[in-house]
Amino acid sequence: MSQLSILFVTSEMAPWVKTGGLGDVSAALPAALHKAGHDVRVLIPNYPALQAAFPQARLAAQLPALAPGLPPARLLSAETDGLPLLLLDCPELYGHAGNPYLDDHGHDRQDNPIRFGLLSRIAALLGQAHSPIDWQANVVHVNDWQSAMAPVYLHFEGGSASVITVHNIAFMGCFGHEYLASLGLPQHAWRFDGVEFHGQLSFLKAGLQFATRISTVSPTYAREIQDEHFGYGLAPLMRHRESALRGILNGIDTEIWNPSTDPELVSHYAANRLAAKRKNKSALQEEMGLEVADDVTLFGVISRLTHQKGLDLLLTIQDGMAALPMQLAVLGSGERDLEAGFSALAKRYPGKIAVKLGFDEALAHRIEAGADCFLMPSRFEPCGLNQMYSLRYGTPPIVRATGGLADTVVDVSEETLANMTANGFVLRDDTPHAMWLAMERVCRSRPDKRQWLRIQQNGMRRDFSWKQAAHDYISLYRDAISARELER
Repeated sequence: MSQLSILFVTSEMAPWVKTGGLGDVSAALPAALHKAGHDVRVLIPNYPALQAAFPQARLAAQLPALAPGLPPARLLSAETDGLPLLLLDCPELYGHAGNPYLDDHGHDRQDNPIRFGLLSRIAALLGQAHSPIDWQANVVHVNDWQSAMAPVYLHFEGGSASVITVHNIAFMGCFGHEYLASLGLPQHAWRFDGVEFHGQLSFLKAGLQFATRISTVSPTYAREIQDEHFGYGLAPLMRHRESALRGILNGIDTEIWNPSTDPELVSHYAANRLAAKRKNKSALQEEMGLEVADDVTLFGVISRLTHQKGLDLLLTIQDGMAALPMQLAVLGSGERDLEAGFSALAKRYPGKIAVKLGFDEALAHRIEAGADCFLMPSRFEPCGLNQMYSLRYGTPPIVRATGGLADTVVDVSEETLANMTANGFVLRDDTPHAMWLAMERVCRSRPDKRQWLRIQQNGMRRDFSWKQAAHDYISLYRDAISARELER
């Protein structure tokens, strides 16, 4: 078959619902697949933000209760830039504003297994012969634990091929045994090689067990999750299913993230006219309350402030860092001790270190453009997007050699400078000393303007669009469909 019918199932989609990279992927990948000529539909819960965005959404199907714990619902159809959306409408489950997974107190919603069990159940239904609409998917593509039960239903009930993408294996969606019956799953699914994981029902483990094919968001992460250190208890399963596993590097939206057209910037620039980038640095320094100076190296951070992201290293080396000819601009939020630590750091070094807690999309663009170097020393990073934004914006990053960071950033060396691949600085260890040495190396490298320009241009000229990723996913879908046909 030339054209594929693809159901892309997600729990978030930018710009309406986004807590991390999944929201960006869910906006960009289906659009790229649609542009490549395939029949793509995106299934997502009809959260209040989507209700507001698509008030004219049409009724596509009434859905009866399909399991003892799953309530009736509706499917609504809408469209964004020509891409069809299927909105799963069930106000009692999805009618809460705010974070799609957490309550007002920051705790997991108690009904999450039902909320995302229903999403998975309807996803599977759309891949079966008795689909509730006049359309059936050739392949159901689910993402992370929130939709991971769809391959399970397709396995036990029959239906199309399935692909599950692991964006972060650390989040597994584990719930009590009682949800097996609530979700309408057979008792014989409760096995170590089924949905059971250390006495709980794990949505992610179940999807990984039964999906036709598995993908991760970078080739290196596909290898890492087969290792006990990164696999969070699922490494044996990943090794068992290695032949079904592919690592496909995410792309970025190169229209939104384009320094030559970005409306948030005070000065547009490109790889062949990088001098204009300096105006963005001055503007960012002024905006963040930093001393306006070009001879200091301005490091940027846009991140969740968590242990995973490795930013605690900066607090450990604050005195040594402050002794360098550098400045630091931080935008992010997360663990309270890290928020407090960075706030204290900014107070200790006014004019040199600035911190804004929270998230501001426009400021994120200005940091990417205004910083000289971007800091992303993650202890693990399945794919990462900010390092690609930074490379596109001529802001060489410092990263750890892990996951998608290892797949996108090439360390500066004599060899990589000579072969025109050097585009950033790579940490091999997650130690404070290694972090300081990398920052010191950047501060020493930047005054060599010819070399620095070469590093910037190497990053800016690399293609990080979704075109290649879409091509790779289409190949994976075809492989999954062929494998599913052999199973029948």
